[in-house]
Amino acid sequence: MSRIEKDLLGEVLIDDDALYGIQSLRAKENFPIVKRGMDELFIANICKVKKAAAIVNRDSGALSKEKGDAIIKACDKVIEGGYYDEFIVDLLQGGAGTSANMNANEVIANLAIIELGGRPGDYKLVHPIDDVNMHQSTNDVIPTAARITVLDKSITLLETLEYLRDALLEKAEEYKDVNKIGRTQLQDAVPMKAGQEFKSYASMINRAIEKISVSLITMYQVNIGATAIGSGINTTKAYRENIVKVLSEVCGKQLKVFEDLYDGTQNADDFASVSSEIKVCALSLSKLANDIRLLSSGPMTGIRELDLPDRQSGSSIMPGKVNPVIAEALNQAMFLVAGNDLTVMMAAEAGQLELNAFLPVLLFQLFEEIDVLNNSVRTFTDNCIKGIIVFKERCESNYERSLSVATALNPLIGYDKAAKLVKESQKTGRTIFELAKEIYGIEKEEIEKRLFPE
Repeated sequence: MSRIEKDLLGEVLIDDDALYGIQSLRAKENFPIVKRGMDELFIANICKVKKAAAIVNRDSGALSKEKGDAIIKACDKVIEGGYYDEFIVDLLQGGAGTSANMNANEVIANLAIIELGGRPGDYKLVHPIDDVNMHQSTNDVIPTAARITVLDKSITLLETLEYLRDALLEKAEEYKDVNKIGRTQLQDAVPMKAGQEFKSYASMINRAIEKISVSLITMYQVNIGATAIGSGINTTKAYRENIVKVLSEVCGKQLKVFEDLYDGTQNADDFASVSSEIKVCALSLSKLANDIRLLSSGPMTGIRELDLPDRQSGSSIMPGKVNPVIAEALNQAMFLVAGNDLTVMMAAEAGQLELNAFLPVLLFQLFEEIDVLNNSVRTFTDNCIKGIIVFKERCESNYERSLSVATALNPLIGYDKAAKLVKESQKTGRTIFELAKEIYGIEKEEIEKRLFPE
């Protein structure tokens, strides 16, 4: 069975029990682009904005108590995780998010209608725009819900990055006394401790956590109440004075309104800033994955200072081969994040005059950035970092045989004599430690004091 819904473009047949309406169905037909539904957390947060608006409008008398309560209950049903399959529009859509907003209006209206004893489509009971969208515009609802969504997703992301940082610090403590050779330009440099290497990675991750956290401060600033372009047209004083306070209570965050609502409606630079810091974090993580792969290379003919957990067979032709697949996956995920950031930058720049029409693709890519970073870091920590073993004997052997320990002899015998020792070591295969003691009477302990000044 079907029902008929009408708009200014004509009539459309819709399944009797569908909670979406004519605007949603038109959007679904217009934008079969990425064919991935809207982010569920984003949907929930759109409904939180709608709930807050309904509370304010009910309490101010703009909505009847009966309608207001029904809309609030409808919002709660979606927020609690239901009816996501009724949100049928693609996140990548024209219209600056109008289709997403309309989809929410229609689903909420029809749930409220059912609550009041009606059938879906009976908009005399609750109207998607006149009631659910009262005192709102796509142009303040969608950016506001997006900022809340970025904050929600980032809570999990920051926890995951802290989890990785702590796992690296555990490795730093575990291997703090293992001597190894540091490398610059893929060549032997000077000695260090294996623990120092892990600690430096942890420090890098901690810096990324701090920078992402700072960028997120702007997400607490919302433009709800701006309606179309920032003027607040079609709102009431009661609505403008209370909507941010009530929304803060609904979503559990201390939100504040943009000082300049025109600015908050037309510009997306705050989203770009968050994306940029996530991209920088991704670059650092990719470098970490590169290092892990290099240090574990082998097993017989590479550096092989690290042993990574065996996760799966590495070849369909070479028996026994195991590859660093978790680190490789992290690399690829970080490439994806960097590419998404480019799209965010382009979309943020492309806005014109009082509105950025390209917010849908910006949000699509930014949400994916956060999710991909979170998921890849979690598996990298659990399936790689936590199981890493440092081959102490291999590290110590490389350290003992390294010619670069001669660097510590510069202050004792001068650069030229130290260089001669390096040549002699290369020629004879004897270590710098042996030659320094034999020729100059310098003990290994004295050299190591200079190799590890800290």
